[in-house]
Amino acid sequence: MNLPMYKKTEVKPLAGIKSVIAVAAGKGGVGKSTVAVNLALALQHQGFSVGILDSDIYGPSVRKMLPEEKSPAQKGQFLIPALCHGIKVISMAYFRHTSEATVVRAPIANNIITQFIQGVDWGPLDYLIIDFPPGTGDIQLTLSQQANLTGAIIVTTPQEVAILDVRKAMHMFDQLKVPIVGIIENMSCYYHPKTDERICLFGSGGGRKLAEQSGVPFLGEVPIDPEICRCGDTGEVLIPKSGEIESSSAKAFLAIAKHATKEIESLKEQCRGALLNFELAWKEMS
Repeated sequence: MNLPMYKKTEVKPLAGIKSVIAVAAGKGGVGKSTVAVNLALALQHQGFSVGILDSDIYGPSVRKMLPEEKSPAQKGQFLIPALCHGIKVISMAYFRHTSEATVVRAPIANNIITQFIQGVDWGPLDYLIIDFPPGTGDIQLTLSQQANLTGAIIVTTPQEVAILDVRKAMHMFDQLKVPIVGIIENMSCYYHPKTDERICLFGSGGGRKLAEQSGVPFLGEVPIDPEICRCGDTGEVLIPKSGEIESSSAKAFLAIAKHATKEIESLKEQCRGALLNFELAWKEMS
């Protein structure tokens, strides 16, 4: 499917979305896309309507983890997202062959991102999860400035090398006035299948320490679990839409999603309070 030409319109496709959440890391290799997908599945399990925008133009991976049941379509000048296990998804992966590289300069990549933000009809959603690409460059700036972000969830692994780059991503959001919902520590530990011994392969406590130092919530830990890898590689879901949850890693994502929704609602309440105070002050000045 070719990416259709987007024309500016007065219609605001994001208007029906209650919360737009960035999932970012500042670097690759920390499992950010895996966290984004399973966070979306956890939110869906809790009864929310969810969409994912895979904004990694050069290395999209969400389609592999959530293969579509219904392909994206075009309606007028708008794209209709693919449907994957009940989750709406848009990704560059739908508009190129799997083995093809996306070889475009930053201005063209930015235009594609703008089209994904302004030219996709998501319909009503409780949450739109934006899987940010690694880094703090042009695409990240475009997303932060145009997507009307409610907040950002930061993903790290325990080791200091990862946290160095994650701090840069947090600094970027701070400069752009995007609030941090909280920090998730991925690959936090491995539990021995026979003894249940906790083995910290990449260090311990880095994500929690970063949250404490930054004054933002720590949303939780995701263990190293072969089941997460298997589901990602095969396109199966770690967290089904309904039913009992037995996997410890699935339970971890459900707990993180529950914590995140509370923090998101708290941020929105703070914004409403600030807006009300501004309106009252403006009326007094008038």
